[in-house]
Amino acid sequence: MTKSNTATYIVTGISALAYLALAYTTPRTDFTQLLVLFAVAFGCYLYLINSRFPVWYGIGAAVVFRLLFLFAAPALSDDYFRFIWDGRLLAAGVNPYLHLPQSFISGDAPPVAGLTTALYQQLNSPHYYSIYPPVSQAVFWVSAELFPNNLWASVVVMRVVLLLAEAGSMLLLLRLLRKMALPDKHVLLYALNPLVILELVGNLHFEALIIFFLLLSLLQLYYQRYVFSGIAFGLAIGTKLVPLMFLPFLLRRLGPRKFLLFGGAAGGTVVAVFYPLLSMEVIRHIFQSLDLYFQKFEFNASIYFLLRWIGYKLAGFNIIWILGPLLSLATLLIIVWLAAKRRLGSIRRLVGYMAAALTIYLFLATTVHPWYLTTLLALTTMSRFRFAVVWSGLAILSYAAYQTTSNTENMGLIMLEYTLVFLWLLVELYLYRQRKRHLITEEEVRDKTGKA
Repeated sequence: MTKSNTATYIVTGISALAYLALAYTTPRTDFTQLLVLFAVAFGCYLYLINSRFPVWYGIGAAVVFRLLFLFAAPALSDDYFRFIWDGRLLAAGVNPYLHLPQSFISGDAPPVAGLTTALYQQLNSPHYYSIYPPVSQAVFWVSAELFPNNLWASVVVMRVVLLLAEAGSMLLLLRLLRKMALPDKHVLLYALNPLVILELVGNLHFEALIIFFLLLSLLQLYYQRYVFSGIAFGLAIGTKLVPLMFLPFLLRRLGPRKFLLFGGAAGGTVVAVFYPLLSMEVIRHIFQSLDLYFQKFEFNASIYFLLRWIGYKLAGFNIIWILGPLLSLATLLIIVWLAAKRRLGSIRRLVGYMAAALTIYLFLATTVHPWYLTTLLALTTMSRFRFAVVWSGLAILSYAAYQTTSNTENMGLIMLEYTLVFLWLLVELYLYRQRKRHLITEEEVRDKTGKA
C-alpha cells in the first residue's frame, strides 16, 4: 500500500465521521458545530478530488456517505413535514392542492388520519397551499401508503428514492462526461460534494430527482432520441418547475421540427402527471402560492438584497413586491436573449448555456437556499467552470440565520459568500476568454501557414 493510498483511505474515513456527526448530532441551531464539521467534510472533498485513485472508488465512497444518512431525521430542513402532510392527504384520497393545512385543524375540511396538531405545528408554511409538483407528490404518497402512521419510516422511504436517484445521476453524469471527452473523474466534483450529500439525501430535497431526469434527458438528446428525452425532461418539470427556463435553449439547439417532437413529449408528460390533480381551483391555488413565493420569501440573496437596501434608502420600506416580479422578468428576458443570440452546436454547449441561465436565475432570485445550487453544480461539472464548487462550500454560511428563533440573516457572512463567488466567477470568465482568444489566434496562424 502506497502512502497516497493510505492518505486517501484516512481522508475518506475522516469524511465518513464528519457526515455521521452532521447526520445524527448537529441541529441547525448549532451553527458553530455545523460550520466546523462541514469545513472538515469540504476540506476532505477538496483533497479527494485532487488525488489519484480509481473513479469507482470515489463513486463507491459517495454512495456510502449518502447511506450514512439513511436513518437520520433531516437536521437542517423542516420541509419534510409538509412532504409527510401532503403524502397522508394523497393516501386518504384528498387532493393536497385544494386545502390549506390549517383547514384540517380548524375543522373547515374533513378530518384525515395522521394530520395531527403535533404534525401541523412542525409545518413551516401552514398558511400556504402546497407548491410541490406531482412527481414529488407521488414520492410523498408512496411513503405515506407504506407507513401511514410512522413519520420516521416515511422519511426513510423518501430518502431511499432520492439515494437511488443520486446513484443514477452519478452513472448518467459519467456517461455524459465520456461522450463529451471529459475526464471520468469530473463526476466526483458532484458525487463527493458535501453540499450535495448533505442537502439532497441528508435533508430530503427533491433536486435529486430533477438532476436525475435532466441528465437522463441530456443523454437521450445526445443519441437523438427526442421523444424519450422529452419525457425525461417533462418528469423533471413535474418534480419542480425550474427546468422550464431551459426551454429557449432547447428550441435553439433542436430547431422547430425536432423541438416539436421533444416539446410534444415533454408537454404530454407534464399534462399526464398534473392532470389527475388539476382543476381551475387548484391552478388558482398554485398561482397564489407562486405569487407569494416571489413577493414575500427572501433568503441568502445577492443582487436582490443590494436592491432591497437601496429600496429601503429611497422608499423607507421593503419593496420586494416590486423587485421580485421585476427580477423574474429580467431573468426571463436575459435567458431569451442568450438563446436567440448564441448558436448551440453541441450538447456540451447546450449544457453550458443551461448552467448560465441557472446562474443568472440564482443571482437575481430573492431566495437562494443552499440546495438550489446542486443542479448548477451538476451542470458545471461538464464544463471548465468551478465557481459552483466554490459557491457550494460557501453557501453553508447562510445557515447562520437559524441560530436565533427569528431566523435573522447575517449580512456580513452573505456579503463574504457572494463577494468570493463573484470574484471567482469573474476570474474564470477572464481566463475562459483568454483561452478562447488563444485558440482563435492559433487557428488564424494555421490558416495563414496553410495558405503560404
